[in-house]
Amino acid sequence: MSTVRVLLVDDQPLLRTGFRLILEAEGDLAVVGEAGDGAAAVEMTRSLLPDVVLMDIRMPGVDGIEATRRIIRDGAASHDPKVLILTTFDLDEYVIEAVRAGASGFLLKDSPPEDLVQAIRIVAAGDAIVAPSVTRRLLDKFATRLPAVRDASPPPGLDTLTDREREVLSHVARGLSNAEIAKALVVSETTVKTHVGNVLAKLGLRDRVQAVVYAYETGLSRPGQS
Repeated sequence: MSTVRVLLVDDQPLLRTGFRLILEAEGDLAVVGEAGDGAAAVEMTRSLLPDVVLMDIRMPGVDGIEATRRIIRDGAASHDPKVLILTTFDLDEYVIEAVRAGASGFLLKDSPPEDLVQAIRIVAAGDAIVAPSVTRRLLDKFATRLPAVRDASPPPGLDTLTDREREVLSHVARGLSNAEIAKALVVSETTVKTHVGNVLAKLGLRDRVQAVVYAYETGLSRPGQS
C-alpha cells in the first residue's frame, strides 16, 4: 500500500498538532508539513508535493478558498493534489466557493478521528464526496448563494446527458453514495460508477463534489429536495 502524503493547513497550532497525532498513528498516512496560512500552504504544496491538503477555510491573509484555487490551478500541471476542506458548518458560509475552486470534499472539524482518516484515504484515491449527509445539509443551507458566485453563463451540457445519467446526477446531488444509488435504481454499483464517470466526462467536471454544485446551479436539484 502506498503512503498518502498529507499537508496540514490551519492557523491554530494545537489543532494541527491534534491532526498530526491522529494521522501519524496510521501506517499509510504521512504528514509532510504544516502551514498556518493560505500563502504558506500554496508554497509548501509546490515544494513538498502532498497528495492531500487538509485545508481550513478561515485564516489570516490568504484564506482557504483562494489557497485552494491556487493549489488546484498550479497542481493541474504537476502532481494533481487533492484538497479536503475542514469546516465548522455553522460558520463557514464559503464552503460552496471552496468546492467550486476545486476542493474534493469537506469534513466537519469535530468529526471522529476515524472519519478524518477515511476521508483522506477516499480523496487520495480519487473519489470526492465526503460525508454525503454533510454535503446535502451544507448545499441546502448555502445554495441560495450560488447565483452570486456562478460564472456569467450557466454550465453547458445538461442536454448531453441521457435520462438515466440525469437521474444518477440527481441522486448524486442529494448526497447518495454509489451503493445507495444502485439500490434506488435497482442496478449494480459498477453500473452506477460507470454512469457517474460518463456524467463527469460529458460535463467536464473534476469530481462528484463539482457535480453536486453543477446540479444546483442548473436547477436539476434545489435546496430542501429529498
